[in-house]
Amino acid sequence: MTAWDDPGIRGAKDWVFDLDNTLYPATCNLFHQVDLRMGGFISDLLSISYEEARLLQKDYFRQHGTTLRGLMDNHSVDPHAFLTFVHDIDYSPVPANTDLNQALGRLPGRKLIFTNGTVAHAEAVLDRLGIASHFDGIFDIAAANFVPKPSAAPYHQMVTAHDVTPTRAVMVEDMAKNLKVPAELGMRTVWVKTDHAWSGDGASDGFVHHQTEDLTVWLTQLVTALERA
Repeated sequence: MTAWDDPGIRGAKDWVFDLDNTLYPATCNLFHQVDLRMGGFISDLLSISYEEARLLQKDYFRQHGTTLRGLMDNHSVDPHAFLTFVHDIDYSPVPANTDLNQALGRLPGRKLIFTNGTVAHAEAVLDRLGIASHFDGIFDIAAANFVPKPSAAPYHQMVTAHDVTPTRAVMVEDMAKNLKVPAELGMRTVWVKTDHAWSGDGASDGFVHHQTEDLTVWLTQLVTALERA
């Protein structure tokens, strides 16, 4: 079944979009900048070499789910200070996207951002893309008490905070594993496939309803089909 024929897509009242590598191309590589700054933060914090900091960063990621959680649990790091530091990046690689702006403007329903980043980071990206006016809310890592996707808790918090009815909502994500909980809640799911190795983890487990390699093209085709119905 195509997305245009899917009643859950056609009747959606809310569209919940991930931010990074979903609304802009993964080739912009913003996370590489963030990743490098994480290493710098740890190096300064613990007075260790950058190489040692990078190893510890990856250990914390594996052991705690996120580097931030490892720093909070082991070093009582202020999460706000960490997030402000690591998101102090160059946003110029993100281009304005007039076609995405037009597609979002034609897409019926409320649009929300659900990100493991910060509100400030999301706002910077949306401004670069030229699509900020379409979004009615941003649910970020701070609102989730610094518990990231794909943990179940932030999804429940998000739908409560923004009064989302999951069975009337669509979740759009570049990381397939982050669509498991939304599907279990009753949302329709759209996977934006990228070349990153982690993008496809879980993609064959039955909770991805639709997929695309180009969200702008997919949304444009969808709204065109909806307008003809």
